[in-house]
Amino acid sequence: MDGLEHWIAAHKIPVGRVMAGGVELVRAHCLGVFNAISDAVGFCADGLTTLLLDMPALLLVALCAAGAYAWRRSAGLAALIALGLLFIINQGYWQETMATLSLILFSTLTCMLVGVPVGIAAAHRPWLGRALHPVLDLMQTLPTFVYLIPTLILFGLGTVPGMISTIVFAIPAPIRMTQMGIASVPRGLVEAGESFGATPSQLLWKVELPAALPMIQAGLTQCIMLSLSMVVIAALVGAGGLGVPVVRALNTVQVDIGFESGFAIVLLAIMLDRLCRPKGAPR
Repeated sequence: MDGLEHWIAAHKIPVGRVMAGGVELVRAHCLGVFNAISDAVGFCADGLTTLLLDMPALLLVALCAAGAYAWRRSAGLAALIALGLLFIINQGYWQETMATLSLILFSTLTCMLVGVPVGIAAAHRPWLGRALHPVLDLMQTLPTFVYLIPTLILFGLGTVPGMISTIVFAIPAPIRMTQMGIASVPRGLVEAGESFGATPSQLLWKVELPAALPMIQAGLTQCIMLSLSMVVIAALVGAGGLGVPVVRALNTVQVDIGFESGFAIVLLAIMLDRLCRPKGAPR
């Protein structure tokens, strides 16, 4: 038995070596492309952060509260947004919050732009859904630090590797929720559309997507929450935001800074969740 165990250990399958070789191959031949992507994404994210910070903080608080009221017609939500942002200003984390908000907005937008079409395709093509299932499981269960290493090698320190890792971790949510939403559309609705001569694109836009919209919105909310859960990890590779004081507090064992910045992350999560959750969902 010991000899069999030794033989198995001696004939190691070169998973790590193959992956390392693949990353080095990509780096050697496509480094210019990744540098261009890094510059473009970094420019957009940093530009949005600068735009948010250039605006007077109290004016931005008022605009966010007014926008929340116009979107939800809820005075309570508007008050929550205003009080939450004022508390963040009071605690001295306004700049970090704007950097985190920029990271979340870009990551979520990318996840939805990619995830919704992929989810629709997976719902219409069962073989694609079956093929994607283990891949999506791997993306969410593989330890984040594992794919943080190749993104760090390819994109360098800064906001971009943190954003790429956030996208990899969060994108399964909109894909799965969109697939479930499209697949759960009542067959009677689809048959009614077909009986009126609707084309496949008309069925998608006028029947399937409206029926699946609550599930897609739920996927959006999950995507935002998953992205926020990556804030601290993104800070480890040079991304700014609320993760930076959390990491600093961890390194220096500063309980006060850790709780202040952590509470700011929680407040941001609550505000975004209330804004983006499907209408009629329990609060």
